[in-house]
Amino acid sequence: MVDNTMDKRVIRTKRLIRNVFTELMEEKGFEGITVKELTTKADINRGTFYLHYKDKQDLLEQCEEQIINEINDILKIERQLNLEETLNYYSKYEPPPFVVKLFDYILENASFMKVMLGPNGDPSFQIRMKESLRKNMLVKIEEKFHKEQMMVPQECLLAYISSAYLGVIQYWLESGLKESPRDMALVLLKITFLGPLTVTGFPNTFKS
Repeated sequence: MVDNTMDKRVIRTKRLIRNVFTELMEEKGFEGITVKELTTKADINRGTFYLHYKDKQDLLEQCEEQIINEINDILKIERQLNLEETLNYYSKYEPPPFVVKLFDYILENASFMKVMLGPNGDPSFQIRMKESLRKNMLVKIEEKFHKEQMMVPQECLLAYISSAYLGVIQYWLESGLKESPRDMALVLLKITFLGPLTVTGFPNTFKS
């Protein structure tokens, strides 16, 4: 019981530190933050901070690592769907559950995600996010599709889709999260399945 109470206390403390860290990142960027300022704003002593983190760089890296790992866990759910199940979602214009869950997660962590993917964030986080999307899509493609049947180079396709996913996520965060996670998942479904040209309403007359 004591251990459980301590675990909850640690979780609350680390959440508080991350929330204050996010606010300061939004205000002045990473370089402008000091540990003293962070602990004062969070109303904790410096010893409490150093109990969990070596310095502000370690705090940043741990926060980012947690986000990336949890997003990877969500994306891995897609691998449990076979090709028939995946296409069944697409044919009904019903977003696969893992995409909805991804947007649910982004909504839950919106403040941190918006800052990290914004102008005052860490540029390497955006790169890691895109790479996470790319790697998970690569596994999906290699498991369910034949490379020789692709109309475009595999890496070009992965670069396009991962950049598109990240771009839509950034748009949603920057525009104030007006749409629901399911609506955003449906937007991605339409763009991915139909293609950018078709979703504009322009007749797709291109033939390979």
